[in-house]
Amino acid sequence: MDASKAAVLEKRVQRTLESLRNNNMWACYVPDREQARRKVEELLHEGDTVACGGSMSLFEAGVIDLLRQPQYRFLDRYAPGLTREQIEEIYIDAFRADVYLTSANAVTETGALYNVDGNSNRVAALLYGPRSVIVLAGVNKLVRNLDEAVQRVRETAAPANAIRLDCKTPCTKSGRCMDCDGDNRICCNYVVSAKQRKKDRIKVILVGEELGY
Repeated sequence: MDASKAAVLEKRVQRTLESLRNNNMWACYVPDREQARRKVEELLHEGDTVACGGSMSLFEAGVIDLLRQPQYRFLDRYAPGLTREQIEEIYIDAFRADVYLTSANAVTETGALYNVDGNSNRVAALLYGPRSVIVLAGVNKLVRNLDEAVQRVRETAAPANAIRLDCKTPCTKSGRCMDCDGDNRICCNYVVSAKQRKKDRIKVILVGEELGY
């Protein structure tokens, strides 16, 4: 990255980290996905029961492979051969996990996490249940404020995820949110995580690369 662009990004990251910490979230920055994986490993303990939300960022950073190591009890929603009923049981069991891992659709420089979900198991566990939540987000998820967060989801995250999941919603053709009302809609619940009561329960790892949607 050009040095001048890197300097601007560094200032944005530092503003965001400070704001997240002011909102009682633990926050750090790592330059790449390999160090992100190592940071996640530092935050886990042998014997932990771990679960995750749907996240391309976790796959791209190698975190899913990490969770599948024998020292953890991974409630693996991606295990081959699972029925829909078994996956739903994993969603419920995740509420009792020691650690829940996910990404965010957007992270604001004002210190909020913005997420939009269809099934909403991801945002539910983010809000309540697991004792610790680790949020891994590439710098492509950084936005100035909630208005930009909403725009990012409507124009980038939601259409890309709908295409990935083969939802056949209007956004898969238009490339942007069309405010559809179909049964396959993935934008059902909109959650802002701002000031937290339980300090450091949510841990945000910002990664200096593009990860996920």
